[in-house]
Amino acid sequence: MYNVTSMNEKEPQFNQWYESTAADDQLLRDAQANELEQKEEVTLRPQLLNDYIGQSALKEELRVYITAAKQREEALDHVLLFGPPGLGKTTLAMIIANEMAVHIKTTSGPAIEKPGDLVAVLNELEPGDILFIDEIHRLATNVEEILYSAMEDFYVDIMVGQGPTARAVHFPLPPFTLIGATTRPGMLSKPLRDRFGIINSMQYYNADELQQIVTRSADIFAAPIRSEGALAIALRSRGTPRIANRLLKRVRDFAQVQGKKAIDKMIVDVALKKLRVDDKGLDETDHKFLQTMIDFYNGGPVGLNTISANIGEESETLETMVEPYLLQIGFLQRTPRGRVVTEQAYQHLGIPYQTNF
Repeated sequence: MYNVTSMNEKEPQFNQWYESTAADDQLLRDAQANELEQKEEVTLRPQLLNDYIGQSALKEELRVYITAAKQREEALDHVLLFGPPGLGKTTLAMIIANEMAVHIKTTSGPAIEKPGDLVAVLNELEPGDILFIDEIHRLATNVEEILYSAMEDFYVDIMVGQGPTARAVHFPLPPFTLIGATTRPGMLSKPLRDRFGIINSMQYYNADELQQIVTRSADIFAAPIRSEGALAIALRSRGTPRIANRLLKRVRDFAQVQGKKAIDKMIVDVALKKLRVDDKGLDETDHKFLQTMIDFYNGGPVGLNTISANIGEESETLETMVEPYLLQIGFLQRTPRGRVVTEQAYQHLGIPYQTNF
């Protein structure tokens, strides 16, 4: 006799299987999208100094140091790169590795939680290789202390075991180059900073450099772009290549949906208006930052933590992501009493200027 199961009995099992399969499919699609975005980001990165746009003085210095190190057949001296996010510190580290014809191992300060983690990373390096540590200012103190001997004398000593059986183990290391990147150089300890032989600040990019970057990226995307369209994106990119490329991707979407054969200024204006990015590159957070200071504190002076509490953003985010650009374009001033909105910012926002001084 056959065991017949009714459809009503099967249905919950089928629904459970279907929902599980659909969820797996969505996870797969998300993973594929992330992988595609990562590959796209990699293709945007120039591979050699000759291809790198901007930071001219820094490039010329690095070219000399790299050439000299290769002629002596030595590892490049340790490099510290600092500046606001998105200016190309990671890209430059990869270019240095390519120019030196060595491998690069990348990690970040928060990822190295204990000395053993650092030793494991250092143990993977070959002579001349590069270790790139992003957000190096966030290294734990006990990890940072291990770096001192590694950078100066290419060895580390760590304690193995506990109590009476504890002993120091000496690990010799091959000559290597540490490249540290940070958005907050003031948070680096002096002993660590002093061990870098090459220390350079990354500068904001001008409109011409950003226009070149946008044009180059559009060519990689196979997205035709007119010069005025590239310039319009460049002028709204806050002096930052990462933002320029992000805006280009979104404008490309609008141009594609509207059937544009090439990205021009008109479609840039339409797209960035939808994205709430104004003609100075200020976004919604920037406007909220300035508007809050004007509406609640008559333009300042007011402390950063107070602004942070008002607009619901972390003070560190405001300090590293919002303030630098507002200071650069003269819309904000720092005073001993706090932040102050300038007359130029009032004019840009279309608000009558007033001052508390």
